[in-house]
Amino acid sequence: MNRKRAIVAFAASSAAALALSACQDQANGGGAGSRDHITVVGSSTVFPFTTIVAEQLINKTPGMKSPAIESTGTGGGMKLFCAGVGAAHPDIEDASRRMKASEYRTCKDNGVDNIIEVQIGLDGVAFAESMSGPKLQLTAVDLYKALAATPMGQPNTAKTWKDVNPALPAIPIQVYGPPSTSGTRDALAELILAKGCDAINPALADKKETDAAGYAKGCTAIREDGAYVDAGENDNLIVQKLQSNPNAIGIFGYSYLEQNKDKLNGVPINGVEPTYETIARGAYPGSRPLYLYVKKAHLTAIKGLREFLAVYAQSWDPKGPLVAKGLIAAPDDVRKRSAAIIKAEASLDPSKLL
Repeated sequence: MNRKRAIVAFAASSAAALALSACQDQANGGGAGSRDHITVVGSSTVFPFTTIVAEQLINKTPGMKSPAIESTGTGGGMKLFCAGVGAAHPDIEDASRRMKASEYRTCKDNGVDNIIEVQIGLDGVAFAESMSGPKLQLTAVDLYKALAATPMGQPNTAKTWKDVNPALPAIPIQVYGPPSTSGTRDALAELILAKGCDAINPALADKKETDAAGYAKGCTAIREDGAYVDAGENDNLIVQKLQSNPNAIGIFGYSYLEQNKDKLNGVPINGVEPTYETIARGAYPGSRPLYLYVKKAHLTAIKGLREFLAVYAQSWDPKGPLVAKGLIAAPDDVRKRSAAIIKAEASLDPSKLL
């Protein structure tokens, strides 16, 4: 997997690596050793927002070393984040979905048991096409029938959108989307495919709690015959592919649609277009919260980490720089709660995770 990097390359020279490994690790005593910069992994959707905050931190803090930010996808980032406490492990996980209970257990097993969860705002799983595209209007049921591996329990044989819905054009189904490690892929499954499946497969919907594997196979597993193309974690690459293939659809976070509104059209889902307003009020089917996860043990050991979180809280206001970049501001009460969590350094209650 190709990983985007921002501000400072994460790979260190052999000398720096030796220095890092020589850091005193205070994890067992509540610290985290030492490192001279902040490290962040995770969601490609949250990546541009964290990059802006990092730039602001550097501008406000003379002598501060630039944070290293990797776009690994939410799932891939969780594996890195949960691998341990200490200077060799990331401080922050960017996430385009909430941490899973299973991921928290992995964290805890590896000594990462005091985690701060901060909702930074909202986003939408946006579907987009080229300005010269067919102006598709889709439903969750259409997308389930087009993208699921086994819709209605049978292998997916749909070749065109007309095969899915007679009211749609007879153009090939070609969808560029995120990989399985991406939180956007998880959101696609949970917010769109699962809803389409539940609408036409009541029997499967009833098995969601009792047969999770069977439900996933019938409802959220994505076909692998070429109709859905894993485009990796580089969402800008999807934008480029839509330019060269006007009949295709791309899936990514709303901010990428906002940044490329001169090149792309948002595809309405269930009659609702992906816009700032529809996502903010929860009308758009693909609306979702975005998060940061922070190791509490690293707050004292890693220089600038507390300041980084403070700058984040100052930047997610509706008139702030993150919204200007495409973030959807969370409601006022959510923003206040998130700021209070940062100030109190309050740990996540794992009993709330699914």
